[in-house]
Amino acid sequence: MPPVATIDSREHADMDPRVREVISWFERNARDLPWRHADCSPWGILVSEVMLQQTPVVRVEPVWRRWMERWPTPAALAAGTQTDAVRAWDRLGYPRRAQRLWQCATALVERHDGEVPRDHDDLLALPGIGDYTASAIRAFAFGERSVVLDTNIRRVIGRAWHATALPATHLTRTEREAAAELVPASSHDAVQWNAGSMELGALVCTARAPRCGECPLRDDCAWVAAGSLGLDEAPRRTQAWHGTDRQVRGRIVGLLRAADAPVAIAANPTLDDVSPEQLGRCAESLVADGLVRACGDGTYEL
Repeated sequence: MPPVATIDSREHADMDPRVREVISWFERNARDLPWRHADCSPWGILVSEVMLQQTPVVRVEPVWRRWMERWPTPAALAAGTQTDAVRAWDRLGYPRRAQRLWQCATALVERHDGEVPRDHDDLLALPGIGDYTASAIRAFAFGERSVVLDTNIRRVIGRAWHATALPATHLTRTEREAAAELVPASSHDAVQWNAGSMELGALVCTARAPRCGECPLRDDCAWVAAGSLGLDEAPRRTQAWHGTDRQVRGRIVGLLRAADAPVAIAANPTLDDVSPEQLGRCAESLVADGLVRACGDGTYEL
């Protein structure tokens, strides 16, 4: 992401005052993250965006650093194997993201001479890259004016502009169009707004315990003005974890990641609390996803 710089309020007098406040706040409070450094490559930013999907910064940063040291370019990762990528993914969860990153690196080498493209459609055509990630890469890797909408940004906009406690489960066209109107015309300011509103949502305007007293928008927030209503009534978006197929899949991948040879999952004492039916179902799904290989003798490997 380009270095933070003070906006020129004279040049951008038509900017929404709350957008200007967020950019100014970001200038003072931005975390020093390695993928925000000026020397970070577009590939490094792409990797960070994939890793940060549903995973907090504190868990991502050490894995990102090790990943970039080992595979500083798409060509370096493409020269390795999917198994290498899944092992290096460590405990970030959702190991299909590691699979997709390896596939993405291979596609970058084959289609783009090992470079990350800046065109939105070219990015969308890459494995594992959706609309949000493509928009974020264009903004933070190339300084392009882009509409970046993750949960944090949607929550900030929903509260400050529309008095909505929490964003809807699915992004609507109306919400996207309203958000697009807030993005500054200047590419630089647009990048700072995207990064700043995301940071504000992550650190201050949080989902369940917002620190409104620290927010630069507290005096102009529609949600605060309306009484900060809606959090108690909103359903908790919690998902059971222990005993789910997702947890069991993660345990299987973790077991295989630590092994130097194929493993007999059904006979492994670390999985003896899982029913044979669930264990078989999860193993089959991992094979179907291409994350695990069945060796034909009841053993599996990455």
